[in-house]
Amino acid sequence: MTTTIIGYPRIGSHRELKFAVQKYFKKEISAEELAQTAADLRKQNWDTISGAGIDQLVSNDFSYYDTTLDTANLLNIVPKRYKDLNLSSLDEYFAQARGYQGDKGDVTALSMKKWFNTNYHYLVPEFDDDTDVKLVGTKIFDEYQEAKDQGYQTRPVVLGPYSLLRLSAFEGNRQDTDFTSALVSAYEGIFEKLADLGADWIQLDEPQLVKDQSEADLELFTDLYKPLLSNKHGLKVLAQTYFGDVRDSYDLLTSLDFDGLGLDFHEGDESLNLIESKGFPEDKVLYAGVINGKNIWKANYDQRLDLLHKLPKTNIVLSTSCSLLHVPYTLENEPQLDDKYKKYLSFAKEKLTELTDLDHILGGSGDDALKANEALFAKPRYEENQAIIDKVASLKESDFHREPSFEERAAIQKKEFDLPELPTTTIGSFPQTREVRRNRAKYKRGEITKEQYDQFNRDKIKECVEFQEKIGLDVLVHGEYERNDMVEYFGEKLDGFLFTSNAWVQSYGTRGVKPPIIWGDVNRTAPITVAESVYAQSLTDKPVKGMLTGPVTILNWSFPREDISKKESTLQIALAIQAEALDLEKNGIKIIQIDEPALREKLPLRKSDWYSRYLDWAIPAFRLVGSKVQPTTQIHTHMCYSEFGDIIDAIDAMDADVISFEASRADLTLLDTLQKTHFKTHVGPGVYDIHSPRIPSEDEVAGTIHKILKKVPLQNVWINPDCGLKTRGTTETTASLENVVAATQQVRKELAHEGR
Repeated sequence: MTTTIIGYPRIGSHRELKFAVQKYFKKEISAEELAQTAADLRKQNWDTISGAGIDQLVSNDFSYYDTTLDTANLLNIVPKRYKDLNLSSLDEYFAQARGYQGDKGDVTALSMKKWFNTNYHYLVPEFDDDTDVKLVGTKIFDEYQEAKDQGYQTRPVVLGPYSLLRLSAFEGNRQDTDFTSALVSAYEGIFEKLADLGADWIQLDEPQLVKDQSEADLELFTDLYKPLLSNKHGLKVLAQTYFGDVRDSYDLLTSLDFDGLGLDFHEGDESLNLIESKGFPEDKVLYAGVINGKNIWKANYDQRLDLLHKLPKTNIVLSTSCSLLHVPYTLENEPQLDDKYKKYLSFAKEKLTELTDLDHILGGSGDDALKANEALFAKPRYEENQAIIDKVASLKESDFHREPSFEERAAIQKKEFDLPELPTTTIGSFPQTREVRRNRAKYKRGEITKEQYDQFNRDKIKECVEFQEKIGLDVLVHGEYERNDMVEYFGEKLDGFLFTSNAWVQSYGTRGVKPPIIWGDVNRTAPITVAESVYAQSLTDKPVKGMLTGPVTILNWSFPREDISKKESTLQIALAIQAEALDLEKNGIKIIQIDEPALREKLPLRKSDWYSRYLDWAIPAFRLVGSKVQPTTQIHTHMCYSEFGDIIDAIDAMDADVISFEASRADLTLLDTLQKTHFKTHVGPGVYDIHSPRIPSEDEVAGTIHKILKKVPLQNVWINPDCGLKTRGTTETTASLENVVAATQQVRKELAHEGR
């Protein structure tokens, strides 16, 4: 058989792209130097993939920031406000991604959303009445030619026109169907140019097809692809899907003139059934996603072979279930990790070997690889913690509910805290400066003692509390200087987690995360956050929030186990975090924030599965954490960029007292939903975009607050940034928070003048 992949990690084996882009932002390197780093990384990837024995390579899966944004720029889908800055093409691109504030003007960034059910974020392309869709960019052609010059014939990949439309925002009177003809012409131009350069295949990613498709959706898909496929200029066209199955569109896909169809056989529950019940066209190539591209566990070859024996024997290419963007580069970067763990793991480079192993086994030359894999899975991987298993099994319905009711708690807490209208706070973390990171690194290397490490953090906490009091914030935080990643920090304190040194995964742009691995049963054996929170509270009379990461987010932002259900694993984590919440309360912390930024992230892509396969256990798992605290203890939670409106009832059912969420890059339409559904939980829609270096003015923030108050009752509104401030610089954070507080005070005065 033939082997390929859908895409490969692009930030660099040691995050070289991240550091180069950040240097470019700081004007420490030129655009030419940045381009050279990017070219070096692309060559390394092609060399690695080819060296592993993969037959078909891809190009244009690289990006400085985001491939969806790349596609928009390729097709001239750039809002006028960015073009009016008159920046270089590269700086115009970054202005869309990060916003711009400088000599040429002041613009906010494009909206950002989660990429389907992953922790990756994409930039939302923006169409308006002036959008003139046409082929203007050269990136896809340049990178194809670059690979060709190095001796590699690649399959260029680009986001398909249907998913591009469905993932975009439309700001004017024109809608998606108004751009169909122009998109067909633009993509045909891509076909023609690639064919002229010598390409033989093109991969059009259409992940939107794994969501529920209406008749109108399929009609739009047909209107795009029927004319496009009628003139392929000699190219073979692969329609690539991932993250699910194409049950709604399988008949359409197999009837259209695609030359290949990429299906996910890991998350695609119906993919095998579709082929077995409907057959697969003999004139098309099946790109079979049989190696899990989203998790880091080694594949069980017997299970994969059992699947492959049920698929067509000819015209099949072995592939990954999705791009390997979602896993770390290689286990070779983890020399400190014991082989007793590593032998069960597979990162991006190792997944290449898994593909070639399966290919060799099917070809009759992979007996040794098969025997080694069978021996690995023949023995238990770890020893279970029966006490934790029994504790989860004994949970009762009452354990998932808090008393008294929300309304009663709200009245009790209003009296308890006596906060002003529009209380101000932050989401938790403050900038992780170079000194903070250096202190942590020195401690890990054994260059300073635990006492020295802790004293540095206590000094930073004191400095942070004093700053917050000085500018007038109402509810304070301790700054989280002792924490690296919000999930990794908790995982390090709990039994059942495994950690890496360099297993970075891109979250958005230059932001990488290093997810822990849930290796076994999770258990808390000692307090985690109590000392820092108690110290911070001792420095002020204002309430200081205890900061916890919620169980669903810990699961979703880790690499989860595959040997037990996500529900069972999450409940284990919830019991551990519950114990921490009760310890915080016992030690005088009266406001506890249980962050769930990733709650919606793993929501099934098909609505019919939302509750039965996820929300019916995820929401109770969150409630379990705070179910036993006193009514006087206020429970906050926080959520990141997501489309909340369609699960607003489930979010209200979390029964938190306050929820903050990212809103500054959105159009605040969620506020309409809150108003319409009479959302009871008090809310803090973000008024300051922390994913951009822009400093919002006092008037800008005040204007946002007034927009919020038109939709949400005054007594229900909190004022806060979008998210934690860990990744921001100190200077911009200071100025932005000062403006947020000043704007809030300004609005309070205006409301008092109006008698509200």
